[in-house]
Amino acid sequence: MNLEAIQRALAAEGLDGWLFFDHHARDPLAYRILGLPSGRTVTRRWYYLVPASGEPRGLVHNIEPAALDGLPGERSRYSSWTEQIEGLRRMLSGCRRVAMQYSPDCTVPYVSMVDAGTVELVRKAGAEVVSSADLVQQFEARWTKANLDQHLQAGRKVDEIRRDAFRLVGEKLRGGAAITEFAVKQFIRERFASARLVTDHGPIVAVNENSSNPHYEPEADRTRTICKGDWLLIDMWAKADNPDGVYYDITWTGYCGAAAPSPMQNVFEIVKGARDRAVQCVQESCESGRTLRGFEVDDAARSFIRERGFADRFFHRTGHSIGAEVHGAGANMDNLETHDERRVIPWTCFSIEPGVYLPEFGIRSEVDVFVGDNGARVTGEAQQRIVLI
Repeated sequence: MNLEAIQRALAAEGLDGWLFFDHHARDPLAYRILGLPSGRTVTRRWYYLVPASGEPRGLVHNIEPAALDGLPGERSRYSSWTEQIEGLRRMLSGCRRVAMQYSPDCTVPYVSMVDAGTVELVRKAGAEVVSSADLVQQFEARWTKANLDQHLQAGRKVDEIRRDAFRLVGEKLRGGAAITEFAVKQFIRERFASARLVTDHGPIVAVNENSSNPHYEPEADRTRTICKGDWLLIDMWAKADNPDGVYYDITWTGYCGAAAPSPMQNVFEIVKGARDRAVQCVQESCESGRTLRGFEVDDAARSFIRERGFADRFFHRTGHSIGAEVHGAGANMDNLETHDERRVIPWTCFSIEPGVYLPEFGIRSEVDVFVGDNGARVTGEAQQRIVLI
């Protein structure tokens, strides 16, 4: 735990403290931010308050007194529920506003780890509970230089594998051999392994109407053969297999033929335009020093698609935070599924991936955007035209 950094962040946010709580290892954010080892057996509730100034303090059960071992500050113990309530009241003495892993109306579900009853208990102890969402992204979503380097290296490998996957399909089609969505998925996974890349699941390899399902994933018993005249979408994400690895996540589309039909070409240009408008929104805000919030990036992409008559066919957020998990804990580019008011802060990365999904085919174009100290950039190749397979 970086106590000094947490206390500086609390002072900047005008908070009296950050109250961490867990029961049965429900909050992985707390363990990572505090630097507690994962895998501990936690059958009783513990609390740990990091104040804006002064020494932290904890409250643990007599059955599990070592729950917070390794952290600075004094510990109090409890056994009964009355002792717990009194111990919590003493711990929060002098605190008016404390952050917890809580999100009003569950606007940011990634940080909504604390149950409603515990929030009520803290409020009864005399403290106002506010969301830790902005604090969490400072300590969970910000990359190091090593993270960025690993992301860029993974990106070069993933882009090469993506090119080879489309090339493989073309070779099979020209040779008259059959190839399925699942076979392409397996090809990509094998190439990931040989490149020492790992992923949690995927990739998505989707033909025609399957590409209109944003989370379609072929399996051995659920797959389509790719044929001439088909539309093909590939969404792939992976990271280096080491502690500094963070994800690189992209989506590209192609047509199995000499020229894509005009409806596909039209929708591709609309999706690409929405992607580029969102990227421009981020870059201009960073260059001007204007505070940018996640929902504004979503608005930029969504308005572009709405103006062209496809608003009802774009039914997911524009982008998500990226980190050691492909869906990270930072700000999402979202004003549809949630209204994400978190700031887009330096040294974070997120996807921009607008899409239009019609009954016959779906098109999504995804890039990753890294925000540095003085600007923002797309970290890999951005698709400019339909891949002709």
